Amino acid sequence: MLLKTLSTLGAITPPKPSPLHPNSTGISPSFARNSISGIGFLGHHRNPLLDAASPVAFGAVSRRVLELEDKCRGFWIANAAFDGGSGGDGGLGGWDANGGSSGGDGSSDDVPSIFQWYSSALDKHPVLTKSITSALLTLIGDLICQLLIEQASKLDLKRTLLFTLLGFGLVGPTLHFWYLSLSNLVTLNGGSGAFLRLLLDQFIFSPIFIGVFLSLLVTLEGRPSQVVPKLKQEWVSSVVANWQLWIPFQFLNFRFVPQQFQVLVANFVALAWNVILSFKAHREVVLK
Repeated sequence: MLLKTLSTLGAITPPKPSPLHPNSTGISPSFARNSISGIGFLGHHRNPLLDAASPVAFGAVSRRVLELEDKCRGFWIANAAFDGGSGGDGGLGGWDANGGSSGGDGSSDDVPSIFQWYSSALDKHPVLTKSITSALLTLIGDLICQLLIEQASKLDLKRTLLFTLLGFGLVGPTLHFWYLSLSNLVTLNGGSGAFLRLLLDQFIFSPIFIGVFLSLLVTLEGRPSQVVPKLKQEWVSSVVANWQLWIPFQFLNFRFVPQQFQVLVANFVALAWNVILSFKAHREVVLK
């Protein structure tokens, strides 16, 4: 009724109904909220009849808009890690990780529900959740390396198991505590903080971690005598490859992604890194 009255007065142009939902107005929550708050149609000009409008009516519309915005909140959170994030180094700020799922058909709820579930798992069991995530991605990385890069005629299941075990027992927990410590150690916000975290991560942590990973993998595979030759052969090239892949990404990760999601986002990029690392870790050692 309020929108119809305003349309009659020429204050707004009524939106066309959505083809998918003929009874809907098609107004986005952000547009409606901005309009009611004075950024939209109320900010363009004043109308005596609008000044006399019932506060109750405006309150009802405002509450409805906020309800719609809350329903969309899950989708915004699902994209927050890539579009600006929350908390952490700046970003939008103020969003938590418990947004509700959007309405409509079941397919529109999938992505928000997944992120909501993952966020809940991170809150309850952060180390275990990140360890399982790392294990799955190291598993996929080694399979891709064997099947697509090395084109092995038969899978080496022992190799895959050990590589996955290190993902679960070493990569996930180590990255969890490292990112947490890094966030507490560097308290600067914005680009300066992200750059400082990047320096510490790539030029102190990464070289050490790669050396430890290669050493443990070779040892678990029953080749402890080849640890030193393996490091001499692969460590430098692995660190350089790590810098080429991770330096651009980690700057964006530290700059925009909330700390609790940094391991998740890093692990998806780590899928490519795991393929590289698996190839280098299992390349035959050339003894000199």
